[in-house]
Amino acid sequence: MTNSTNKPTSTFWIISITALLWNIMGVSAYLGQAYMTNEVLVALPNAEQAYYTNLPAWVTAAFAISVFSGTLGCIIMLLRKKLAIALFIISLVTVLLQFVYNFILQKEMEISIANFIMPIVVIIIASFLVWYSKKSAENNWIF
Repeated sequence: MTNSTNKPTSTFWIISITALLWNIMGVSAYLGQAYMTNEVLVALPNAEQAYYTNLPAWVTAAFAISVFSGTLGCIIMLLRKKLAIALFIISLVTVLLQFVYNFILQKEMEISIANFIMPIVVIIIASFLVWYSKKSAENNWIF
């Protein structure tokens, strides 16, 4: 029995590389938050200071898991392995957990329309990567 695979399209490579760059920016944002100095913290508005000071460990963990599993998922997808699907699902679930806290549970900051746009974009991209990795598996671009 042979395992036939199709050659991925150039769109596959463009999406995979762009997604990797996007997730690397997420890792950078996580590291910036996780290693925020006191000087940076006190320069923030009072509401943001309260938010970061009172941030539960599980939310920080969800942030870390989402960006690192998304980044690893992109690398695995570039290596054309189905494991990328599971990593993207983990990323999406942890993104959703993080935003449940940010939009429903936390009370330190008001959520404005401007603060609402980026999280929606993150959810859309994480959802897209789950869908696209499944489509890539169906097309035998990843196996």
